[in-house]
Amino acid sequence: MTLNLTTVLLAAALSFATASAEDHAKDSRLYELRTYHAEAGKLDALLARFRDHTVKLFEKHGMTNIGYWVPVDNKDNLLIYLLAYPDRAARDASWEKFMADDDWKKAANASERNGRLVRKADQLFLTATDFSAGFSSATTHSERLFEMRTYTTPPGKLPALHSRFRDVTRGLFAKHGISNLGYFQPVAGQPAADETLLYFVAHKDAAASQKSWEAFRADPVWVAAKSASETAAGGSLTVPDGVVSILLKPTDFSPVK
Repeated sequence: MTLNLTTVLLAAALSFATASAEDHAKDSRLYELRTYHAEAGKLDALLARFRDHTVKLFEKHGMTNIGYWVPVDNKDNLLIYLLAYPDRAARDASWEKFMADDDWKKAANASERNGRLVRKADQLFLTATDFSAGFSSATTHSERLFEMRTYTTPPGKLPALHSRFRDVTRGLFAKHGISNLGYFQPVAGQPAADETLLYFVAHKDAAASQKSWEAFRADPVWVAAKSASETAAGGSLTVPDGVVSILLKPTDFSPVK
């Protein structure tokens, strides 16, 4: 395949994009991705506490609830959720007020009469990329299958990966029925922050997901784009085993479904 043909194919991909980076204002908020590892047999109780108390108290104290999910294959008893804040100072102030709230203390104590609900909590601070579509809770469709994907690049290759997503990949996702949602980079100072792209997409269901990914990977525009981007960067844009996917289903109290 000649470079000229590759250029033509890459240009053609742009026509499939549903929105460009210029079509929406840059999202400057701070995001926090939190993963709770529930104690054995306690996931339902944890979900009930979020449903009945936590989500409302988060909102009360200025946190924006984005989405709450559990993995489709949830052998580790996980709850994964995403919050947004104006900035880090607002985040810290909100959490301080939340933890001091008497209603939270009562709810936590009542829910943990028979033992703690959370064994471990992980957190990751994120900022939206300039090509992030974002999340909307004003949906008219039925509950979707979500997918959280994390890409790890070799040192120095993250900008090239961003460019490929910005210019080609998102458009091809849309072409093949994959809904673009939030695209993020970890905040500086966290492990592998300069080598990580984390994003969310959505599918109608599991069958649609499989069909969409098969069509995407076989698309000649994608094949050309992948080859061209790797040639320009001097190698693969992801490390071996550097793509991790988790299929997620939204909880009944998730704003986004």
